[in-house]
Amino acid sequence: MKKYLFILACSLAACATPLKKLERQAVYSQKMVENRAMKSFYSNKNEQELAKAHWDYVPGLVAVSVLKAWEQYPEKEEYYQIVKAYADHCLQGKDTISVGKSNIDDLAAGKIFFALYEAELKKGNTADAARYKNCVTFLRNKLKYNHSRIDSSKPGEGGFFHKAQYPNQMWLDGLYMGPALYAGWQSAFGNELGEEDNRQSWNDIAQQFKTIHQYTYDQEKQLNYHAWTADPEDENSFWAQKSGRYKGCSPEFWGRGMGWYFAALVDVIETMPKEYPDYQALTGIVNQVAAGLARYQDKQSGCWYQLLQYDSSTKADNKGDEIAGQVFNQCDKSNYLESSASSMFTYAYLKGIRLGVLNKKTYLPLAEKAYRGLITNFIREEPNGELSIMQSCASAGLGPAKDKSRTGTVNYYLCGKDVTVTQNEGKAIGPFILASLEYERRK
Repeated sequence: MKKYLFILACSLAACATPLKKLERQAVYSQKMVENRAMKSFYSNKNEQELAKAHWDYVPGLVAVSVLKAWEQYPEKEEYYQIVKAYADHCLQGKDTISVGKSNIDDLAAGKIFFALYEAELKKGNTADAARYKNCVTFLRNKLKYNHSRIDSSKPGEGGFFHKAQYPNQMWLDGLYMGPALYAGWQSAFGNELGEEDNRQSWNDIAQQFKTIHQYTYDQEKQLNYHAWTADPEDENSFWAQKSGRYKGCSPEFWGRGMGWYFAALVDVIETMPKEYPDYQALTGIVNQVAAGLARYQDKQSGCWYQLLQYDSSTKADNKGDEIAGQVFNQCDKSNYLESSASSMFTYAYLKGIRLGVLNKKTYLPLAEKAYRGLITNFIREEPNGELSIMQSCASAGLGPAKDKSRTGTVNYYLCGKDVTVTQNEGKAIGPFILASLEYERRK
């Protein structure tokens, strides 16, 4: 009998292994950095190695998370060195980088240069420090002075286009890519140009958030639509609502879109001077976002779904979307818990609490449940002992006119040709590391 009870106890312990290992391991951030971020990961279905990755927001996100891990655990010098290798590989000895015309996604990777600049300056490596500062300044100036904006004839004047091929469109994703980099530059170097330029630039940054929130925030559902266009009749905005209270908005609330937005808000709030009037405006917005997302956290798992307002009982209709006589996005797949959005939300809640802009009593239990949910639902230990992160959306977007399949409907987000479910995607790895770092800071 004793032998039977011993075997039963061991079996029960084995069933609990993934969560128990989480509780015993001091730093899950380090395991993910070393197992995935420093080795290989996927970026929109393409496998990348960080040290040799191309200039893009996905390797950039992974690199930022590795740098943040180095800042928290400075004894891990190899973390810093691999990000420096990535930067130098992309720059090829130059001090600027090739980016697309008014492509806001191309700017985000520049966030790595702030920490690299400071570190190399401290080492006395003024040549590399200058290159890094020059490149991030080039990216900031390209956004501030040359990036296409919504003009005065339309609502949302001054808002940055998401990309040139999406005229007059603002997507939630873009706030993480452009304005958050802009804010990092203002925090690091803004005083060099004088108070008036600094004040105007911070106003410009805040205006991006205020504009997109004004037009995408659904007050009843307390969520932000994935995108908004100031010109709903434009052929590239075929997906937009043509009338009503949310005219110009895309049809659905996409998890990772709000994840980029929530993360951008806490990152910008961290760097914005508290005495600026817009600091209060942004803290108001981040509290609206936090309250809304709390409504949609899955009570059982602690995580969030690909399509935020639905659970797994929602499926694509198997009929697809008919656009101009063609049928797209035809399947009957179910809505699913999604790892990149869940990781981004966990990160933003924990960081917002740390910064004092989100109420600890209200949101800490939610955030801790969410972090445990990430481990239970998405993190897997492979036979070789390495970690994998599962169940993330590879990609999603809206239009343009030449791609009518990207409709922004339930069918699209579950069946779209680019919206596949994947694993070890950089857009999940980076946020999981960032969420883990925030969680570990509390221990």
